[in-house]
Amino acid sequence: MQPETDPDDHVRILLLVGLRHFLTADNAEAAFEKVQETAGRPLDPARFHAAVAACIAEGMIREPIRLESNSLHCHWRLELTPKGVETARTLTGT
Repeated sequence: MQPETDPDDHVRILLLVGLRHFLTADNAEAAFEKVQETAGRPLDPARFHAAVAACIAEGMIREPIRLESNSLHCHWRLELTPKGVETARTLTGT
């Protein structure tokens, strides 16, 4: 199976995964693997990272790299903003 290469599809997948699942990972590479596994299809890494950047720029997801108070290292978390939730719900028809 070939990775999905449509950049808009990567944004759609990211929003739908973020709407339905709470994902955290140790780093961006692990996050890519988790999103890909959760989506149930191969994704293109470059297009995935471009989709993350586009979603941040459009205000649909929060900055995924976090350093929580009292933490010793950063982690990656997929969290939709209200705009992202609204967009994802539009995609699902709910």
